[in-house]
Amino acid sequence: MNISLWSIVYCLTRIIDHKYQNSEVMRCFEELRIWQEARILVKEIYSISTNWKDFGFRDQLQRAAISIMNNIAEGSDSGSDNLFSRYLQIAKGSCGEVKSMLYVCEDIGYLPSHQAAELRNRVYNISSAIQKLIDYLRTQSNSNK
Repeated sequence: MNISLWSIVYCLTRIIDHKYQNSEVMRCFEELRIWQEARILVKEIYSISTNWKDFGFRDQLQRAAISIMNNIAEGSDSGSDNLFSRYLQIAKGSCGEVKSMLYVCEDIGYLPSHQAAELRNRVYNISSAIQKLIDYLRTQSNSNK
């Protein structure tokens, strides 16, 4: 996935303008691999669910996938590692919701088993990466005390 020139300039501007507090690191969510992977997941979820007639179910699955991506972004821009960790926990919870709904997709025939399993595996990998980032942020927070 290519990062646009605008994203690079935007991130550099934020880094230059940012006043560091308590040694917390400035981050641009567009550079986070977990956000990039969540973005790909959202595109896949929209692609597979576009023609589903169960609008409530479709919308819930799409919203849950978007929640993963948006909470990573919002947390990254929140200004503190503690808030970032909290948003990441919410994103992780949304991963659980998406995985659960993918089981329903398989059970009611919206997706073939192999496709549902592949998507669940992608979500599992995103969730695991989110947990690793949460653990890292907690370690950093504890070492700064």
